[in-house]
Amino acid sequence: MILREEGLPVTVTLHTDPVPLRVDETGTIRVGSSRVTLDVLLADYGRGMSPEEIARQLDTLELADVYGALEYYHRHREEIEHYLRQRSGQAETLRRTIEGTQPDRTALRAQLASRMAQEDSDHAPAPQ
Repeated sequence: MILREEGLPVTVTLHTDPVPLRVDETGTIRVGSSRVTLDVLLADYGRGMSPEEIARQLDTLELADVYGALEYYHRHREEIEHYLRQRSGQAETLRRTIEGTQPDRTALRAQLASRMAQEDSDHAPAPQ
């Protein structure tokens, strides 16, 4: 590309930079060389954080990678929104599975409350 500055031609080479996103072995999109997921970056962005604020908060990210990830999101919004919906569904399924394998917490809470009440009465000052 040729630009003119004060009548003199200036040559600028435009580079094609790679997208700073990668898919890991679990199918999760990660940003740059970090372990930060695209989900986390976009959640911060959706809460109104600027790219600079995101890079400061997620300090393993390069600012250029934050901008690159956001650019990719804006250019491929429909695909990324579909990916995010899938991830949300997977997380909900996993949450239900984990909760389904856990014991009933009601009985456990009652036992703990009983023990705490017993300990409190054991340590109460003697009546005078």
